[in-house]
Amino acid sequence: MSKNVISNGRAHPRAGHRSSRRRLRSGAVATTLLGVAGLLPALHAPAAAAPPACAPPSDGAPLFVTDGCADPRFDQPYVDVDEWRDTPVRHRYVHGGFRGTDAKFSFAFPAPEEYQGRFFHFVNAIPGTENVSALNIGFGMDSGAYYVQTNGGGNEAIRTVEDAVVLGKDPSVAGYRVDAAAAKYSRVLAAEMYGRHRPYGYVYGGSGGSFKTISAVENSRDVWDGSVPFVIGTPQYIPNAFTPRVHALRVLSRRDRLPGIVDAIEPGGSGDMYAGLNEEERGALEEVTRMGFPPRGWFAHENLDGGALSLVFNYVPYLDPTYVEDFWTRPGYLGTDPASSVREARVRHETTVAEVSPATFTLRLADLPAGDLTGVDLVLTGGAAAGKTLRPSSVEGGVARFAFGADPEVFAAVRAGDGVRVDNSWYLAAQTYHRHQVPGRDYDVWDQFRDRRGRPLYPQRDVLVGPKATYYGAGSLQTGRFDGKMIAISNLMDIDALPWAGDWYRDKVRKARGAGFGGDFRLWYFDRAGHLPTVSPAESGHLVGYYGVLQQALRDLSAWVEKDRPAPASTEYDVVDGQVKVPAHAWWRRGIQPTIDLRADGGDRAEVKAGQPVTLSADVALPRGTGEVVAAEWDFEDAGAFPVRGEIDGRGLVRQVEAEHAYTEPGTYFAVLRVTAQRDGDAETPYGRVQNLARVRIVVR
Repeated sequence: MSKNVISNGRAHPRAGHRSSRRRLRSGAVATTLLGVAGLLPALHAPAAAAPPACAPPSDGAPLFVTDGCADPRFDQPYVDVDEWRDTPVRHRYVHGGFRGTDAKFSFAFPAPEEYQGRFFHFVNAIPGTENVSALNIGFGMDSGAYYVQTNGGGNEAIRTVEDAVVLGKDPSVAGYRVDAAAAKYSRVLAAEMYGRHRPYGYVYGGSGGSFKTISAVENSRDVWDGSVPFVIGTPQYIPNAFTPRVHALRVLSRRDRLPGIVDAIEPGGSGDMYAGLNEEERGALEEVTRMGFPPRGWFAHENLDGGALSLVFNYVPYLDPTYVEDFWTRPGYLGTDPASSVREARVRHETTVAEVSPATFTLRLADLPAGDLTGVDLVLTGGAAAGKTLRPSSVEGGVARFAFGADPEVFAAVRAGDGVRVDNSWYLAAQTYHRHQVPGRDYDVWDQFRDRRGRPLYPQRDVLVGPKATYYGAGSLQTGRFDGKMIAISNLMDIDALPWAGDWYRDKVRKARGAGFGGDFRLWYFDRAGHLPTVSPAESGHLVGYYGVLQQALRDLSAWVEKDRPAPASTEYDVVDGQVKVPAHAWWRRGIQPTIDLRADGGDRAEVKAGQPVTLSADVALPRGTGEVVAAEWDFEDAGAFPVRGEIDGRGLVRQVEAEHAYTEPGTYFAVLRVTAQRDGDAETPYGRVQNLARVRIVVR
C-alpha cells in the first residue's frame, strides 16, 4: 500500500506502511491544537447555514444519517482533552463528547508526515470505553490512519433489557448515531490539522459490534466509505444461537459423552461422533450440529457454559412471559416429555440470604441444593425486593456472583435474612426455545423443525424474540443495502456467531444489490478461528487469533476504495445441514488465509514405539496475491506453547515445513503446526499477520 501524506489539501505518495515517527514541528498545526483545546479560537471554516436535521426516510424507519445532515441529538461536539502522547507511539490524543448527552469519543491522530488520508473506526460490541486501545493506535499509525472510537452513548445507550423494554431507550443511539456523529466531527478536526480534505473512513466491529457496523452503513450515506463486520449474526441469533448448545451440553454431560465426541473428530479419530450415544444424546447432538454449531468447537467442553445466554435470554421473560409455565405444563414442549431428562434436572430450592457484599457484588446463601446450578435464578421471596429476580453469573461455594446485566437497584434492596428461591426453571426451558421460534424459510437451519409442508413441528410462540432483541441492540435489522464497500468475516470454529450467518448476510446482499453485488462485497471465512480475536494458551492448540486478519481486511478495504484495487476474492464454500464446508487447498478456497496439509509419517495418525522418531511434514499453501509465509512454529505435545521454530522451504505459493520428533513416554499426543502469512513478507511486523494451524495424532506404545 502506498502512503499519501495530506498537506494543504493535496496528497503526496510515499511507499510502504512503516514510517519514521518524526515529531511534529509545525507552528501552524500547534496553533490549531491550542484552538481545538479551547486555548485559542478553533480554526473552523467561516460559519455557514445550519445543515438540515437528519431524519428517517419514511414513517417507522430508522434515522438516516448523511454527511450533510446534523443529528438533532448529537450536533454540539466539544473537546476536553487535546494533547500529544508518546505511548504506544507518538500520536495526538483528542477526547470529547456531545453537549447535553453522555456520549463521548476519542481520536488518535498521527503526525502529518505519517498521515495517509484515512481513519479506522472501531465499534464496541456493547457500549464501553471511548478510548482507543494501544494495539489499535499502533496499527493506525503504521497504516497512516487516525482512529475513532466512542462509548456508544454512555447512559443513553441500551445496556439492559429494562432499558429497552421498560424505559424505551432509543436503540439507534448506540446502534450507529453516536458513531456517525463522531466520525463526521473527526473530519472537521482532521481538516484543521492536515489541511482541507475529506478523509476516507472505515468502520468495523465484531459480535454485537457487527450488528452495529452493518446498521451504521445501512442507515447512512457518505459517512463511511467501507466496513468490516466480523463474527456476524442474524436477527434470529438472540437467544437461538446459544440455546441448542446449552441443551446439548446438558444432555451430553450427563454420561460424560463429550470427551469421546471430541476424540472421534480429532485427526486420526474414528470420524463417528455419534458412536455409543443413546437416543436422547444423539438427538441433542444432531440438533445442535444442524443448527450450525461447529463440532470441532466441543474441544473446549470442560470450560463451556451458556456463554451470553444468561444475558440475552433476559428478553424472553419480558416479551414472552408465559413461556416458562407453558414449557413445564403444555404438550409439545420438552418439559412435559416423559422421555426427556429435563425434569430430573430441575431445581427449586428455598433458602435465605446469609450475607450481602456490595463491594464484590455477591450474595452468600444459607444453603444450596446438590446438582448442577448452572443458570439458576435467585427469585426473591422476602424483603424489600420480594418478587424480583436476580440472575447470577455463577454460584459456587455458597456464593452467588453477579456481572453485567444484573439489576443493581434490585441487588441494593437485598438484605441478610431475605427469603430466596434457587430456581433453574427458566434456564432449562430456555434450552429448547429455538424449537418454538421457527422463522421464515430463508433460515435453512430451522428446516429440521418443519414438516414436509413447511409447517412447524412444535407449538410456536406469538412473538419472535430474535428480531426485537436485534433491533434493540443495533437500531435496525439487516437489509443487505449498505453504503460503500464491505469485507465481512466469519470464523469456522465460532461457537457464538455461528458460521452460516456469513452466508445468510451474503444472500441478503445478493438479493438487495443484484447479480453484481460482488463488486462491492467480500465474505471471507477463516478456519481455526473462534469468536474472540485472541486465544488463551489452553486454546492455542486448536484456535488462532485473528487480529491480523482484521488489520489486513482494513488495509485491503482502503486500497479497494482509494485505489480501485479489488480486495482478494471471497472464500469458496458450501453450507450443508447448517455446516459451512470449505475446500482443503488455498488455491480453491481463496480468501487470504494459508492452508496446511500436515502429516505424521505420511498420514493424520502415526503409531510408534517410545523413543522412535516421527517425521512430521506439511505443505503450506497461500491464495494467490496474499503474501508470503513468514513463520512456522511447532508444539509437539499440544502443551499450549510453540517453542520450536520451523524451517520453511521451497518457493512460490506452496511451501514445505518438516520436523522430526521422538516421544519418550507412551500415550496419545497431538503435534500442532502453526503458520503465519504476511502480505508484504515482513516477518518482524506485528500487523497483518494471518495464521492457521493443523494437528496430527501420534500414538506412542
